[in-house]
Formats: sequence, C-alpha cells, structure tokens
Amino acid sequence: MPRQLPADCLNEIFEYIEQDKNTLYSCLLVNRLWCEVAVRILWRNIWNFQYGLFYMPYQIRILMSIINTLISCLPKESKEHLYEKGIDFKNRKSSLFNYASFCRVLSIHGIDQMIQLILRKQHSITSNYHKKLLSQEILKMFMTQVSSLKSLDCYSGYSKDIIFDNFPGAKKCLNNLTEFNCSSDIDSKFFYQISRICHNIQTLNITFGNDTSNGLAELISSQKNLKNVILQNYYTTTNNGKKVLNTLKKFSSTLIKLKIRKSYMPLLFISDFTNLQELILSSDYYGGCNYFNQLQHVVFPKLKVLKFYTFLEVEKLIKFLEINGKNLKELYIRDENNSLNLAIAKFCPNLKTLFTKFIINEPETLKTILNNCQYLENINFWRGYRYLNEIEFLDILTNYSPKNFYRLEMYYVFNAQSKLFSKELENFFINWNIRNSKKLLSLIIIKDYESLSLEENDKNMKIIERYMNLGFIKNFKIARYENNHYLY
Repeated sequence: MPRQLPADCLNEIFEYIEQDKNTLYSCLLVNRLWCEVAVRILWRNIWNFQYGLFYMPYQIRILMSIINTLISCLPKESKEHLYEKGIDFKNRKSSLFNYASFCRVLSIHGIDQMIQLILRKQHSITSNYHKKLLSQEILKMFMTQVSSLKSLDCYSGYSKDIIFDNFPGAKKCLNNLTEFNCSSDIDSKFFYQISRICHNIQTLNITFGNDTSNGLAELISSQKNLKNVILQNYYTTTNNGKKVLNTLKKFSSTLIKLKIRKSYMPLLFISDFTNLQELILSSDYYGGCNYFNQLQHVVFPKLKVLKFYTFLEVEKLIKFLEINGKNLKELYIRDENNSLNLAIAKFCPNLKTLFTKFIINEPETLKTILNNCQYLENINFWRGYRYLNEIEFLDILTNYSPKNFYRLEMYYVFNAQSKLFSKELENFFINWNIRNSKKLLSLIIIKDYESLSLEENDKNMKIIERYMNLGFIKNFKIARYENNHYLY
C-alpha cells in the first residue's frame, strides 16, 4: 500500500500551484486529506478562477458553483430570513467545509454578478430588492466568518447600500486589509467607511470613471504605509481627480511601485516619488511621448524595474536610461529600435530580465547586449519577417549569453510561422548543454491563435521531450499571448 504524503508536504506543494486553479480544483477529488489541504488554498482567492475565456457556458457553470457553495455556507438564521422574504434556500444541504472562512480576498461586484445569475434561475425573483437582501446576508457571513481579509474589490454600482457598521465583526475582518481595488466614482460614504476602518492598505488600484468621489482622497490620506499604486483610465480633469494625485504625494518616501495604465495625465508628479523601485507606463495614446518628456531628466536612484508599453520618443528614453539604467534589473520596452538597444547595452549593465525586439539586421546588437549585460538571466525572441530568424538568434544565444542565463521566451504572434527544423533545434540543445553555464534552460513559448510556433512541428516536440527527460531542459511551457501581458 503506497504511503500518504503528510499534510505539511501537501500544503507546500499546493501553495506552489496556487495560481493554477484548475489543477488545484482537481486535487480536491483525490482523497479526503488532499481535499482538506487544497480547499483552503483554492478558496483563499476564488475570484481569479480561470473560467475559460472563450466558452461562456463553462464560465457560467463555475460562477454558479461558487455562489451555490457560498449560499450553502449561510447560517440557518440567514436562510430563514431570506425564506421569509421570498427567497427559498432552506432546503440546501449544509456544506462540507466552511468555505467562506477560507477566503482572504472578497469581490463585492463579483458577488453581485453571481447573485444575478442565481436569482435569474429562480425566474420569479429578479428584483433589486431580493438581490440586495441576498447580497447583504452573504457579506454579513464574510464579515462574521473571515478572521482577516487581505484584499477587497469594489466598483461603482455595487457599494451604495453597503453599511459595514451593520455587520458584526466587520471592523476585525477589514482591519488588516492590505489591498483595495476600486473605481473612483464609488459613493463617498463607502470610501469614508473604509477610511475609518482600514489604515494599512499597501496596494491601491484605482480605475477612474466618469467622476471622482470626494471620499477617495480621504481614503488615501488615511493610510499609513501605502507602497504600491495603480492608476487606470485617468482622463478626468475634475478637482477631485487632481486632489487624488496631490494626496498621493504624501507617500513620496514610501511608494515603491507605480503603474499607470491607459491614462492621459502629465507625468511630472511621478518625480516626487524618488524611492520608486518599479515604474510601469502603459498607453496606446501618442500624447504619452509629450508627457514622458517631463520625466527624462528625473533621477530615480532605487529604480530596479522599468516597463514601458507606450509610444515614446527614443531619444528621450535613451536619456532616461543614461540617468537611471545602471541599477535596473528588469527592463521591458515596446519599441523596436537599434539605437535604443545599443543604449540598453551601454547604460543597463546589471539587467537580469530584458524584453525588447531585435530587427533582422541587428545580430551584432544582440551580441553587444549579451556581452555587456553579464547578469542577464532572461531574454525574449520575437518571430516574424522583420525580426532575427530563429537559427541565428539561438546560435548567438548559445555562443554569447552570460553564465547565469537560463530563461528564453519565444514569441509567435501576428501570424508568425516557425521555420526551425528538428535537426537545428537538437543542435541548439546539444550546444547549450556543453556551454559553461550554471543553470538549466527554461523554454517558454508564447503564442496567439493565428501563429505556428516551433513545438507544433511533431519532430520538434519529440526533441523537446527527449532533452527534458535527459535533464537538459528544466522547464518547458506554452502560454497564450495577450497584448502587453508582461506588464502584469
């Protein structure tokens, strides 16, 4: 009879696959011990379950399963109260576990969407009154049974009637909240409630809507240790919107991560955050070039991660790298420009991760980067008619990559077609194995639905499997491409 792994070993394994919800869910079905260990990790953040983006029936089935499980966890008095108001869940079986108590992340708008689904199943019950009743009972359960919530999501339209003072245990549940995701136009009363209870938010994610509530600036001001801020869709010119930016300056010495996505704002205010370690700018707006002009001469002495997915003037970016490139560990650039790549080689010698693009006539530039950036561990390759071909890229990588290099990301997007044959791929693996390297290779294929990547050749896949079995390849993974996915 095979021996059972102890619970602490299983817990460590399942923690490692926490983000792979589908695999974690499968672990529930192995046996009771596996179920008891995995269920706590699975339900820690049930809201980021991958529903299957292109298969709506599956998505609905998962959502229905989650809300039905939460309803089964409702205490007897809640079910009786709902029954009296015309919502009959009295005959639902009690759940095997108290799933709600495992949650450390709560999505209020997620609950609202699930409630709409389940009430629609009851046909006659579709009123906002019934939806509010069920929402209140579920939130009350969370506030009572979750000992310490870590993350809260709430967006406009879902917070108007929530009064945490009416929920026993709400202050204890929310007191240690470290992440808050919200829209700017939430009712001010909701922001005021959070301001009174939560003072230790470290990550604040704001999606700007048509308006900005008065309470948002107060919420920001009430925090003691804000470290990470994400601003999305900022285009408002309201006084409250400007007040939010001014209030953020209170954290000029503590803020270490700043991400700005699809926002049209002057960027000079970023210069106040001189202790930034990570800066991400993402926009499809060409005006971003002019905004970045305000930052090109600013010094960020602790900056380690720089990610740009926006349109910038190359000369301005090169100037920024000249000033701030020495301490960078990770650099992600949208542009494809030989002068910029040469500037990376010159000004960013301590990089470990580099995302850029090499045009077909730039093999010497790639060699220069690999020679100058001796700490490089990870680089990307883009397949396409404009870029270096696979054979040339792999040959240069084998002969010039630093000793610590181990991770290669190969992008096949926009109808790219692999032209790498099995013999050439095998030569790469053989040559890689005999190089003076400290680490085994990790090969990541990132592709869209229109492209043909190297592993779709059956012979190539057999070569990959063979060298994985021989221990030449540590990790092989295929991932779907999403535009600017690397910014998250």
